[in-house]
Amino acid sequence: MHDHNGLTENIAANLSLIRRNIENAARRSGRDPVDITLVAVTKTVGTDAIRAAISCGVKVVGESRVQEAMEKLRLVGPAVEWHLIGHLQKNKVKYILDSFSLVHSVDSYELAAEIGRQAAQKGKTMPVLLQVNIGEEKSKHGVAPLDAADTAKRVAGLDGIRLCGLMAIPPFADDPESSRPYFRRVLEIKCGLEGLRLEKGTFDVLSFGMTGDYEVAVEEGATHLRIGTGIFGERQN
Repeated sequence: MHDHNGLTENIAANLSLIRRNIENAARRSGRDPVDITLVAVTKTVGTDAIRAAISCGVKVVGESRVQEAMEKLRLVGPAVEWHLIGHLQKNKVKYILDSFSLVHSVDSYELAAEIGRQAAQKGKTMPVLLQVNIGEEKSKHGVAPLDAADTAKRVAGLDGIRLCGLMAIPPFADDPESSRPYFRRVLEIKCGLEGLRLEKGTFDVLSFGMTGDYEVAVEEGATHLRIGTGIFGERQN
C-alpha cells in the first residue's frame, strides 16, 4: 500500500515551503540562507520517508534515540550527515562515535567527559554542542544558563571533544513570538562565552528553532534548525 510518489511529493512540497520561509526570514534579518542548516528530525519516521527527504536535497538528519538511529543508519547509510539531538545516556556513547558527525545534546560535563574519553581512545575528536536549559524547566535536560560559562570552560578543555556551539529548546508555546526572548538569551550566552576566548571552544553553531518557531529562530541567529513535523507531518508514535 506504500504510495511512494505521494510521499515524496508531499515531503518535497513541505521542504520547498520551509526553504522559502527560511530564505525570507534570513533576508529580513540580513543573513545569508546558506549559513543555515536544516536538520530533518526523523524520530519515529520510517526509512522510506527519510530516503524521500534525501532525494529532495536534505543533507542532515537528526535522531533522538541511539538504538533507532543505528537501525536506520544501517538501512539508509551515510548518504546524509547524522546528528544526535536527543538525550544521550553514558552507556550509549560507544555507539555514536563512528556514525554521528555532531551531538547537539551534551547536557552535562560528565557526559562530555565520557564522550571525550571514548573518542580519544579511538583517536577521534567528537564535535558537540552544549545544551542549555534556556527556560530552566524541570522537565528538560541541559545546563542552567548561569552555569553555561563554567561548564563550557571545562568541556572545552577535554581531549576527544570539540565544543562548537550551543543548543536550546525554549518552553513550548503556540505563539512563535514566545520563543524570541529565549533565543535572545541563547545569543547573550554565546556572546559571553566568546568573550572567554577559550582556546578549544567556539560558538559558531547555534541549534534552536523547530517546526513552530523556526522563522523567529532564523531572525535571532540560529544556524541549525531541527524540523520534523513541518517536513514529515504529525508523528506516528
